[in-house]
Amino acid sequence: MTQEKRGFLSDSGSKTNKLRVIAILAIPCLLGFALLHFSTDAQWFLSTAEAESNSTKLDLNDSASKRSETKQSFWPQFHGPNRDNISTEKGLLKKWPKEGPALLWTAKGLGHGYSTVSIASGMIYTAGSIEKETIITALNMDGKILWQVKNGKGWTGDRPGTRGTPTIDGDQLYHESPLGDVVCLQARTGKKIWELNILDKFKSKNINWALSESLLVDGDNLICCPGGPQTCMVALDKNTRAVVWKAASTNEPAGYASPIVVEYEGLRIIITLTLKGMIGVNADTGELLWHVKHVSYADENVFTPIFDNGQVFISSIKAGSVKWKINVKDSKASVEEIWRSNKLDNHHGGGVLLNGYIYSSSCMYNKGKWICLDWKTGEMKYAETGVGKGSLTYADGLLYMLSENRAVGLVRPTPDSYGLISSFDIPKGGKGNSWAHPVVCDGRLYIRHGDFLYVYSVR
Repeated sequence: MTQEKRGFLSDSGSKTNKLRVIAILAIPCLLGFALLHFSTDAQWFLSTAEAESNSTKLDLNDSASKRSETKQSFWPQFHGPNRDNISTEKGLLKKWPKEGPALLWTAKGLGHGYSTVSIASGMIYTAGSIEKETIITALNMDGKILWQVKNGKGWTGDRPGTRGTPTIDGDQLYHESPLGDVVCLQARTGKKIWELNILDKFKSKNINWALSESLLVDGDNLICCPGGPQTCMVALDKNTRAVVWKAASTNEPAGYASPIVVEYEGLRIIITLTLKGMIGVNADTGELLWHVKHVSYADENVFTPIFDNGQVFISSIKAGSVKWKINVKDSKASVEEIWRSNKLDNHHGGGVLLNGYIYSSSCMYNKGKWICLDWKTGEMKYAETGVGKGSLTYADGLLYMLSENRAVGLVRPTPDSYGLISSFDIPKGGKGNSWAHPVVCDGRLYIRHGDFLYVYSVR
């Protein structure tokens, strides 16, 4: 047995020695293979990481490129950055094809209303009534709806739907519903920051066709006009909704107009229309500087005032047009009438001042024709039917006119005659009149009609 055990042990030792030899020879080979494999994997990992890094850089560059493209897309409030309804961009089409410029896309589901669009930071904003609620909508630049947020109940009276256009200020959006609900939202996400009903807060009443102003941001203040027995205009802290100042009451309800802020002889003034007049308020203190009567047919004071070199112009239905001179002395201001005209009585399509002439459409006087008035004298230069009574905007040397019955015209602004260059009709489908003002921004023409937004390439 001992010998068997020894034999077994002896054979085992021999096998062990052989295994050791094999292991000694194999280990370097295995290590070399492992190192080679690791090196290959490492190179693959590094090259993949570098590719991903380059891809990220490309994505960032693409994003930067897109941001650069949309940086020009800036029309952050009603009638543009300066509220003068004038675009400064260049390189737009000087003539359209017979069928009109190319339709890039159509968005629907915006609700009914007459709000136009505001554009900032690669997003488009508007408002409409959906199922008896006021809804603010944000879209991307391709027309995809990104979010929709409620701003109180909708207006269901005569001419139902929204009126005011959202105002974008940095990262925040402000909007006033027809029923006086003022809301501040995060512009990117639609998250609500604060809300306030100005009719309730200031004990005022709504007007016949509902509140229509597009809110004005002036520095840290948000300007709105509730009208009524307490005040004609208030400034709210745009971040907290706290009342900064409250102008004296003119003992009348609000008008339908949107305010502008101007500076003349060192005095900053906010100008707008009340239901039966025109007011100027010290933008810094809230002092009511002037209140002059301007009573229109059915109290439809809608026109956004036009200011130039110390003079202010307004127009309204049947009351006609008036230009005043602003006089400033000792931080006080008053106005004196320069001229008055019954040739132009704008309904709610607005006007544009270009090279010493005003372009706008009439209503009762001249039967809704397009009118050109001399800014200095008030003399009418022409009255022509054109595309029909409506609204307008200006870009790159030409007027873009939209009739209340879907006709669009490209018009040369000259006092000699109504210079229609091209025209077309937007598609049928939107309910009611096409009253939302057109917008030209970053080579695109935006036309809102009811539930639809049509976007055309005009570059």
